[in-house]
Parts: sequence; C-alpha cells; structure tokens
Amino acid sequence: MARQASSSHMQVVTYLVTLFVFSSFYYFLIIRSGSMGNGQGMYVFGLMWCPALAAIVTLRLNGRSLLDLGWQWGETRYQVASWFIPLLYSVIAYAIVWIVGLGRFGNPEFISKLAERMHLPVPTWVSAGLGLFFVATLGLLKSLTSALGEEIGWRGFFVPELYRNMSFTATALVSGVVWSLWHYPILIFSDYNSGTPTWYGLTCFTVMVISMSFVFAWMRLKSGSLWTGALLHASHNLYVQSILTPLTRDTGKTAWYIDEFGAVLPLVVIAFAIYFWKRRKELPSPSWDK
Repeated sequence: MARQASSSHMQVVTYLVTLFVFSSFYYFLIIRSGSMGNGQGMYVFGLMWCPALAAIVTLRLNGRSLLDLGWQWGETRYQVASWFIPLLYSVIAYAIVWIVGLGRFGNPEFISKLAERMHLPVPTWVSAGLGLFFVATLGLLKSLTSALGEEIGWRGFFVPELYRNMSFTATALVSGVVWSLWHYPILIFSDYNSGTPTWYGLTCFTVMVISMSFVFAWMRLKSGSLWTGALLHASHNLYVQSILTPLTRDTGKTAWYIDEFGAVLPLVVIAFAIYFWKRRKELPSPSWDK
C-alpha cells in the first residue's frame, strides 16, 4: 500500500508539472495578445485542453490505460443532475441580484444583438426568445467541447488520483485550490474579469471554484464518470457566462455582485458545497480506507 501511495503521489506531481508546461504556452499567447478574445478564441480553447493533455501524458508515462479516466457514462440520473445543478444555483444567484436590485433583468443591448443575429422577419422579442432557446440548448454542446478538455484532467484524472490517498474533504479542497490557481495568470495579467478590482474578482472567483469543487468531486466519485464533471462545467459556463450575465442590466455596481467575479454566486455555491459535503459518506471508500 505504501508503494502504491508513493506512485500515486508521483503521478500527481507529474500531472501538475506537465500541466504547467503545456499551459504556459497559452498563458503567454493570451497575456501577450492582451485579451482572452484574441486568436479567435483558440488561445482559450487550447488552454482549456491542457489539463486533458497533461492527464493523457501522465497516464502514458506510467503505463496506464486511458480508460482509467472514467469514460463510462454511468447512471443517467447523475448526468441529468450535472446539467441541472449549475442551472439551479446560477438562477438562484441571479434571481437574488434582480430582486434586491443589485442588477436588473433584461439588458436591451444584449437582447437587440441576439435578435439581430437571428435575422428573422419577426418581432424583436420573438427573435431574442428563439435565440435564447438555441443558446440554452444547442449551446450546451458547444460549451461541452471546451469544458471536456478541462474535465478529462481535473475530474477524469486529478480528483480520483487524490482520492486514492485523501479524504473527500481534502480531495475537494486540494483540487479546488489547484483549479483556481490554474486560472490566476489570466485573471491577474489578462482580462478574465467582469470589471471589478483584481483582488476582489480573484477572491470571489477562488471561493466559487473551491466551493464548486465539492459538487464536482462528489458527482465524479459517486457516478464513476468524468461526464458528470464535463456537464457540470459546460452547464456552468453556458448559463453564467453566455446567458445570465449578458441578460443582466448594470445599475451602477452590478459587476461587484454578478458573474464569477461578483459576490452573490460564490455565496450560493457555498450552500451547495455544504450540502454535498454532508453527503460525503455516500461515496465509495478511498483506497487508503479499505
């Protein structure tokens, strides 16, 4: 058992070193170009696939099969829940923002642009509604192509490997800290922010990601499938970044409360993290506890 633990620790180190090497190339491109949107989105897309590449390299260097990443679909109820959970916590967070008046529902500029992209001879509200429907449904497939790259690494390899030697609480915390730190270069040196001071956005983002890690890790370990992580990640990115944030009208200080860099979403996700943490005994026992 001691030799297995040592091997597992070394694989985690190999993964992190390889991840840093691959990611540094895209950090450089994003930071040097001056914006996340440059490179027609390919810089960000490449960065999001670095965790997958690092996981694949680590497995191959250790003579392990790529099947160890958890490709099986598992029970469909966990996949449906993985789509629904981010939708639920994001809607709760934005409903609080809209009801309290920290921001307003309905951004005319976003709605107008959405309607224009549809190019249909119908009223604006019909075009915009149809556009939102397509973004909320088919948009999930597009979001999944980038989210899968991260999740092959984070929940496909990293979380199960940590769980070989740690408790669920430690696994969720460590994976969450590393996951958030991985974003820091583009948070600090690029424009991955919604307009708040760096220290504030960094704090809100870190709290949110670490809290999300409890949800993501629980679903991965319970289902045995990396697809739960992929759907959780894709759903979160889609509904927060592509729908709810653009739909919110600024009332002055709105950026301090919405998106991944405002205060409300992290607070709501903390409640979800606590819920899944309380259900940690439902998970299969880690290797060291058997």
